[in-house]
Amino acid sequence: MKRLSLPATKGVVLAQIPPLTVAAGVFLIYWFSNPQPMAHFDYTYRIAEALLNCRLGLTEAPPSWLNEMVPFGDRYYSVFPLGSVLSLLPLALLKAAHVIDVFPARFVAAFLAAVSALFFYLLSGREQISTSRRILLALFPVLATWTWCNLAYAGAWQLSLGFALMGEAGALYFTLVNRRPLLAGFFFALAFGNRTEVLLTAPIFIYLWSREPTATLTESLRTRLLEHRREIILFVTIPFVLGVATLAYNYARFGSVADFGYMRIPQVASEEFFKHGLFSPYAIHPNAKAMLFEGWKVTEHWPHLIPHGFGGSIFISCPLLILLFRFKKRLNDWALVAASWLAIFILTLALWLHANPGGWQFSYRYGMILLPWMFLILLSNGKSKVSYPEGALFLVSVAINAYATYLFLWTEFVKP
Repeated sequence: MKRLSLPATKGVVLAQIPPLTVAAGVFLIYWFSNPQPMAHFDYTYRIAEALLNCRLGLTEAPPSWLNEMVPFGDRYYSVFPLGSVLSLLPLALLKAAHVIDVFPARFVAAFLAAVSALFFYLLSGREQISTSRRILLALFPVLATWTWCNLAYAGAWQLSLGFALMGEAGALYFTLVNRRPLLAGFFFALAFGNRTEVLLTAPIFIYLWSREPTATLTESLRTRLLEHRREIILFVTIPFVLGVATLAYNYARFGSVADFGYMRIPQVASEEFFKHGLFSPYAIHPNAKAMLFEGWKVTEHWPHLIPHGFGGSIFISCPLLILLFRFKKRLNDWALVAASWLAIFILTLALWLHANPGGWQFSYRYGMILLPWMFLILLSNGKSKVSYPEGALFLVSVAINAYATYLFLWTEFVKP
């Protein structure tokens, strides 16, 4: 009996279904996750509209709920970096063209989660693992962690973190799998344009562009940098332009290239968090507590187990992260795992030095920018197929975050 086979073109189409299906599923989950997206916290969208009219700030006083707008001179400015504003410029253009009427926060949150999941799925292709494990790892950052609840909230703060997550995932994909330095640089710029501390990982990306799988330990880094200088220059071009533009943007608003305006927010300087400044070693303890040790509240009434609204251990919200410390005797790319741990250390230190642990949030929302590096570690130190512990921890993590998302976004059990 003759064996049937699919035409090559049809096989290619079928091969593309899993990642697109994963992305579409994530989009729908996020779309229905929040019955009332916080679209009115649209700081960056309003400034993007002003930018279209050649203004860096608002000429009229913003609504009272936009209390982080900085009055300076005859304008009201956002403390979000230039990259956050530019990220929403396409939507401002659509509004100017009368294609949309209001800020589509729900769509933006769902889009960011879906594209992030797509990049993670494509990134998983660098290892020889089963499709089921690729899907699990693609869903891990967006459904099995605090990303789900926080990004679905869909305020300007959360969307900036979502853009950073997507940007990091895209930069890693176009660096490690489909090597395109200009695209990798674009997504890296998108990431650090929304979360400035991501810029600290630039040397790690440059290392990833300079290394060769066959390079010996004795081959100098200088030699590799020279050999890959074209790719490195292409990678840093867009981030460099955005960095210079951000400094000019700060100077045009506040007269200082280093002033993002955060400490100019009314009454922020007088808050207890900021008595030692915006960045301080004194902030490490409250940040570490919020990120690693804060538990949940146990009450006598339903629902009995309730997360705190100002922080929570990332390991409680995502038990799957325990597998970060899994030991595998033979790693296919030990240097990448070491680089990922270094990125986590650098970013965590930067986050912990920030005076504010994150405000209203589930678990530690700033930790979203750590997830692409955690993904790479989990991808590298696991088996080719989903193991029972990995599958069980993933399902528990999804259940925890679904429960938290329900409590935060659908009920009044968790209140500021």
